[in-house]
Amino acid sequence: MKLHLVLPMWLMLTAMMLPPPASAKSPQAEGPKAPALNAPARAALDRELLAVVNDYTLPLASLSVLAIRNGRVVYQQQFGHRYIDNAASEKNLPATEATLYRVASISKLVTTLGVMKLVEGGKLALDTDVSDYLGYRLRNPHFPDDAITLRMLLSHTSSLRDEGGYYWDAKHALKEALLPGGALYGKGAMWAADAKPGAFFSYANLPWGVIGTIMERVSGERFDRLMRRLILQPMNLRGGFNPAEFSAAELRNTATLYRKRTEIDGKEIWDPRGPWVPQVDDYRTAPPVPRAGPDYVIGTNGTAFGPQGGLRISTTDLGNIMLMLMNDGRFDGKMILQKKSLQTMLAQQWRYDASVINGDSYRNLYQAWGLGNQQFLDVSVGKNNPGGDRLIEGGGFSGVGHLGDAWGLTSAFAFDRRTKNGMIFMLGGPGVDPEKHRGTYSSLFRHEERILTALYRRTIAVDTKRAQ
Repeated sequence: MKLHLVLPMWLMLTAMMLPPPASAKSPQAEGPKAPALNAPARAALDRELLAVVNDYTLPLASLSVLAIRNGRVVYQQQFGHRYIDNAASEKNLPATEATLYRVASISKLVTTLGVMKLVEGGKLALDTDVSDYLGYRLRNPHFPDDAITLRMLLSHTSSLRDEGGYYWDAKHALKEALLPGGALYGKGAMWAADAKPGAFFSYANLPWGVIGTIMERVSGERFDRLMRRLILQPMNLRGGFNPAEFSAAELRNTATLYRKRTEIDGKEIWDPRGPWVPQVDDYRTAPPVPRAGPDYVIGTNGTAFGPQGGLRISTTDLGNIMLMLMNDGRFDGKMILQKKSLQTMLAQQWRYDASVINGDSYRNLYQAWGLGNQQFLDVSVGKNNPGGDRLIEGGGFSGVGHLGDAWGLTSAFAFDRRTKNGMIFMLGGPGVDPEKHRGTYSSLFRHEERILTALYRRTIAVDTKRAQ
């Protein structure tokens, strides 16, 4: 495939990796050592990823990547800008190791870490009727005799759907959207009429609003602050679920997410020649809006804090989470989660069976699922019907993790606990509609395939003797 480098020299220089500020904490290796890439190998991977960022067919606003081999971070790099000023390029700010991205659905995996902490503490049980936690009877009205459990919510088998919405302002109580007769219930599109709880997989965001509400109910703490206490603070991770409570340094390092668009007749259209248009987190224009006011009643509406997709975090800190998961719950000398909790969380709960159609595989992307994590089985449907959960061209990598896609950002977090190999990437927005650039061997976008394949081949599958 011919690559087109159109990056001017000044942008190429700023796209290279910058040293992290003092507040950035590099990922901590706690396992067998692997050789870091030598200078020529790093330079080759830098060039390959830079070509992806600046491919004129699908330019990217920014890209942050990290690779772990045999339990050690062997490559971390950033390209492009966390902030872009279309009128004055000298005001552009580069992406760095400290840059926080709104990581979309990778948030679900991190939220699940908080859930498992509450399970460890005896405040939650995976197979209890969640009505017991919510304080009202939660039932799919089409299947009123079937209880809904936390395990179902975490594995997308609860029969909840997104068609009726999955986010409401903190002033609304979530039960008004879930219970027939509620002010936000409408036609009840949030409930599947053809699949009872526990019987069918269908990826959705709404269950995570219910999960966040449950977490608040049993802890007495607001979701964003609860997650900070349970997971972020013990691991010294920056960012969180509520930018309104970020430090000044965190806000300065939060990436704005972009798309290249042009307005024609009052309507925005994709245009790779147009300006980078902010989509979310443009905090240089206006400060973040608080997710809830002082009158918010804890335990009424967890959707307000984005447990399904509102986490802002850096690749550096996602790398630390990945290392913790690889090392049986230990990080920096502390036990963050018990090994048993991780085994339960990462165990397969659902697997696609085309013979009985037991779930919506979404163009064959979803083949198996755990609790708050996708199980990547390395499935490729075939050339005549490209699709599947294969992460790298030619196959060879399977594991667990999560993907993210929202507001222009796409992201991936995938690792193999057995080999302690893993890959992370986050990008700050595309220049053209990625739906028109689908993958060639999977259900991913083509730019995702190129990033993951480059990372794997040059860091994980690399000849270790040549890398020394």
